[in-house]
Amino acid sequence: MKKILGILLTLVVLFGLTAALGDGFLGAYNQEKLLERTALFGILGIGVAFVIITGGIDLSIGSVVCLVGCGLPWLLVKQEWSPAFALAVVVLVSASIGLIHGLLITKLKLQPFVVTLCGLLVYRGITRGFTEDQSQGFEGGFGSLRQVVTEKIPVMGGFGIPWTWVILVLVAVVAGIFLNKTIYGRYLRALGSNEEAARFSGINTDRMVILSYVVCSLLAGLGGVLFVMDVGSAQPSDFGNFYELYAIAAAVLGGCSLRGGQGTVVGVVIGAAVMQVLKNMINLVTWIPTHIEFAVVGAVILVAVVADELVKRTVATRRARKSS
Repeated sequence: MKKILGILLTLVVLFGLTAALGDGFLGAYNQEKLLERTALFGILGIGVAFVIITGGIDLSIGSVVCLVGCGLPWLLVKQEWSPAFALAVVVLVSASIGLIHGLLITKLKLQPFVVTLCGLLVYRGITRGFTEDQSQGFEGGFGSLRQVVTEKIPVMGGFGIPWTWVILVLVAVVAGIFLNKTIYGRYLRALGSNEEAARFSGINTDRMVILSYVVCSLLAGLGGVLFVMDVGSAQPSDFGNFYELYAIAAAVLGGCSLRGGQGTVVGVVIGAAVMQVLKNMINLVTWIPTHIEFAVVGAVILVAVVADELVKRTVATRRARKSS
C-alpha cells in the first residue's frame, strides 16, 4: 500500500509540474491522448507484471506488438481474411508465443532473459519477412472498423474517454481478481518469493510459469491490435520498438519487485501513467531536450530497482535485529 501511495504522489507531482511548465498539457486533445497511451501501455504493463511476479522477465513484448500490429492488417487487407478469423489467428499466435517461452524456460531450464531476447529478434524478423518490410494499414471497409474502436466516450465539452481506457479497466479488474482473490494468484506470488519452497508445498511451478508467459503474450497481442487500431498503420522496422521498456518500467514503478513475489495491478496502471506523463513533459517543456526520452526511461528503471534493493535490505536488517 505504501508503494502505491508513493507512486501516486509521484504522479500527482509530475502532473502538476507538467501542467505548469508544458504548453497545452491540459488541453482536451492532449489529455485524451495521455489517457489513451496510459491505457495501451498499462495493458502491456499488466501482462509483464504477471511474469515479473514469478521472478521472470519478458523482453519480447515490443516485437509481439509489432508481429500482431503488422500481421492483423496484413491478414485483413493483403490476404482478405474475415475480421473474426484474423483476430482468432492473432489470439492463437500470441498465446502460442507465451506457451513456447514458458516451455523453454521450464522444461529446458533456459534463462527468461535469453529466451525472450531471442524472441525480440525472431518475431520482428518474421514480421519484416512476411510483410516484405512494407508498412501495413487498414483500407476500405476496415477503416470504418478502426474508427469504431478509436471512438471516444463523451464526458464534457470536447473531452472524451477513449475506449482503450475501458478495455484497460476490464483487463485490470480481471487481473486484480486473479492475483488477489484466487488460489492461482497466491501460487504466482509464492513462486516468485521462493520457487523451491513453492514446489515442495505442492504447487505445480512449471504450470504457473507457463501461465504467466501466456498471459503476458496474450496482453501484448491485445496491445498490438489496439496500437495499430490507434495509429492506423504499422511499419515492421520500428513498430513497437522499446515498448517492453515502458511496460517493465510501469510494472517496476508500480511496485513489482524484479526479485519476484510482489506486485499490484493498480500500482502498474499508476506506473504506466507516470511514464506517459514523463514522456509528455519531455515533449511539451521546451527547455527539456526531446532526445533524452530513453535516458529518462533507463534512469527511472534504475532508480526503482535501487529503491527496491534498499527497501529489501532495510527490511532484512530489521528482521535480523528483532530475531537476535
